[in-house]
Amino acid sequence: MSELEPKHPHLQFDRESPAPERRSRRGFSSIAAPSDVRAHGGRLKRRLKAARRAAAEDLGGYDSRLLIKINLKQKIEPEDLVKASGDIEIVSQEGQTVVLAFATEAQLEKFEARLSSLSGGEHVPYENLLYALDGFDRWSAEDRTGWALKREGLPDSRTFVIDVELWTLGRRDEMQRLWKGFDTWIEEAGGEVVDSVRKPHLTVFRVRVTSAIANDILQHRDVRTVDLPPNVGLELGLVQTDIQALDSVQSPPRDAPGIAVLDSGVVTGHPVLEPAVGDAQSFLKGLPATDRHGHGTLVAGIALYGDVEQCLRSRRFVPELRLFSGRILNDESMGDAELVENQVENAVRYFVENYECRVFNLSYGDRNKPYQGSHVAGLAVTLDALSRELDVLFVVPTGNFEGHENGPDWLSEYPEYLTSDAAVLLDPAPALSAITVGSIAHYDQGMDHPPFTTDPAYRPIARAGEPSPFTRHGPSVNGAIKPDLVEFGGNLVFDARSNSREIVASRRTGEVSTCREVASGRAFAQECGTSFAAPRVAHAAAKLSGEFHLGSVDLCRAMLLAHARTPAACAQLFGADSEALRNVTGYGQVDRTALYRSAGDCVTLWAEESITNRHHHFYGIPIPASFWNGPSRLRELTVAIAYRPPVRTTRVDYRAVRFGFKLVLADSLDDVADSFDAAVDIESTLRILERTSGRRFNEQLRSKGTGQACTWTFQKPSAEVRSKSWFVVVTRVDSRWGERLSKAREKYALAVNLSDRSNPTLQLQGSLYAQVQSRLDQRIQLKGRLG
Repeated sequence: MSELEPKHPHLQFDRESPAPERRSRRGFSSIAAPSDVRAHGGRLKRRLKAARRAAAEDLGGYDSRLLIKINLKQKIEPEDLVKASGDIEIVSQEGQTVVLAFATEAQLEKFEARLSSLSGGEHVPYENLLYALDGFDRWSAEDRTGWALKREGLPDSRTFVIDVELWTLGRRDEMQRLWKGFDTWIEEAGGEVVDSVRKPHLTVFRVRVTSAIANDILQHRDVRTVDLPPNVGLELGLVQTDIQALDSVQSPPRDAPGIAVLDSGVVTGHPVLEPAVGDAQSFLKGLPATDRHGHGTLVAGIALYGDVEQCLRSRRFVPELRLFSGRILNDESMGDAELVENQVENAVRYFVENYECRVFNLSYGDRNKPYQGSHVAGLAVTLDALSRELDVLFVVPTGNFEGHENGPDWLSEYPEYLTSDAAVLLDPAPALSAITVGSIAHYDQGMDHPPFTTDPAYRPIARAGEPSPFTRHGPSVNGAIKPDLVEFGGNLVFDARSNSREIVASRRTGEVSTCREVASGRAFAQECGTSFAAPRVAHAAAKLSGEFHLGSVDLCRAMLLAHARTPAACAQLFGADSEALRNVTGYGQVDRTALYRSAGDCVTLWAEESITNRHHHFYGIPIPASFWNGPSRLRELTVAIAYRPPVRTTRVDYRAVRFGFKLVLADSLDDVADSFDAAVDIESTLRILERTSGRRFNEQLRSKGTGQACTWTFQKPSAEVRSKSWFVVVTRVDSRWGERLSKAREKYALAVNLSDRSNPTLQLQGSLYAQVQSRLDQRIQLKGRLG
């Protein structure tokens, strides 16, 4: 092993002592007064009266209040709207300028009286907030109709199943009254509750109804959305491989980290899987744990080995993980009568309680729930809540794009259609605390023989390293970067002689993995899809969890993001700094060369901490002089953080806790701490301090997610860069509504990666790793003397 090969444990480092409070910005946001305040007040009063009459037509409701839709000219905090209106209860934010509220007749009369006073020229409490109001309306049946239901309509059968999401309320006793009220209403209407999720963060009822009942549900006051059940739809193709040529497979170490695959089950007797299988369970009533579809076994092979093709080429399979399988999909790889949210939660709790599993691969995408840019709902919310509660990590795909209604013309429209509205994320891909994975093409030719490698009519849609033709794009809620990462998931080929709208082959340009038909001689298969990109990342995350067995899964996320780089082929296709590149590839593909262990020329530092609201943490980066000195060459400095906030689907912000970081240059710790003191206007100070040259993601973009990363590149460092010190500043700022949901100290993980792989003098000066470690040791000794 050479000096530059990975062999060193990553280095832990501590934050510096100062932890000043973030300066609080007081007062309401600037709201311009209308040109005619009296006319504005009169118009609002008339619209409120009309909305009251319309809302009175709603059906059901666990109490007698009306549900009022409030339209805003600009976003204001819900808590401020409560003050301006006279104590109505905010139910949900449905976008930046739409708010839903419960109000009694007395509260509405008080609100109307304020508007009367405003229209009469009188001053009223919180008058400036009333300027932000645009009008009032009813939450209509159209508002309640989900994406799939709008697209396909109600089923034609006499009875059918629909999913009904109810409002989530702040108090537990109110939620219980809402649940009981809807149970009673459905029973009296003649419907049947098949299953339900009843959580503070999400309430969904799966109900069997007739068309008449469904139409009444669309008028029910307590209903947020109505939609069709999930549509997963997976297709498989198989190839044959001789398993007799492989070396025998040994079991992994007893203390090996586990990886759980939640899918269609697994064939536990497969020769390369069996030695690593710790447990396989079914969470579907009446169905066994074994895989009778094939998708789960394909996913499991990649999750266990990471690169099955490489194992085949070497003829050696050496499992380093323990494999667990939870069956949540039936023989058609679809969900059953129960809600998938319940099945996933049951599976996760089982594997956490019995085997301390922390990494879960869920290669699932609901084609009936594309993310439309509003609130996060469905399975995504469940994953975010479970991740925070149980300290587990979910890895999910973006979902597969199978073409829009009129095409696409795959070759001529590629890659533009990848960023179309038809190719947005599928639930649960928007989940902020999960790692969402998109797909890139591994090959642009089939790995086997003609016709694909010799006939020019057979054309790959993507070139090697470019986005797969079926991957989907972000962002997630509020513009959060999604997907987080991309991995190899296959390519598609079409026949130019026939019709470029018809794909003729995928299996020869797909990813290789284990096949359920091993008993009939088909031990391995080759298939395309984002489903097979996700487990590559899950495999890496599980291995990292073994390296940091006492660390949180946030540390795994931060490490993966710190080692991610944008694939060159994708950057060339879209443009290195384009929005399309970010929305399709996120932070990029993980470079595994120094992911698990640092190398002599690539060093990773890490920390886990907790921080109080409106405070900063400072980390001095121990960069040796050799990193800056010497000839012009590529140097990289990457910072990544990850955290798991409480979430609320009825708020536009969604995250109750927000973290961000800055990379700053300063003469000393005292200087940078003074700049971030509560008495300083840090909003303007930070814009000046953070280095922008060579930066991949600016703070505004990356701070919208719960996994954030940025890489700075240096070719010819200036004298200032070489002489000053570098600091990472981590800041926590909670949303006002989220303060009651968050903890006094919220945890996060930080990873900093220094890469100097082009330095020709490292062998003479000693490795970068040794120099960084020496600087850390000196810092510890100094603190010891001072302490």
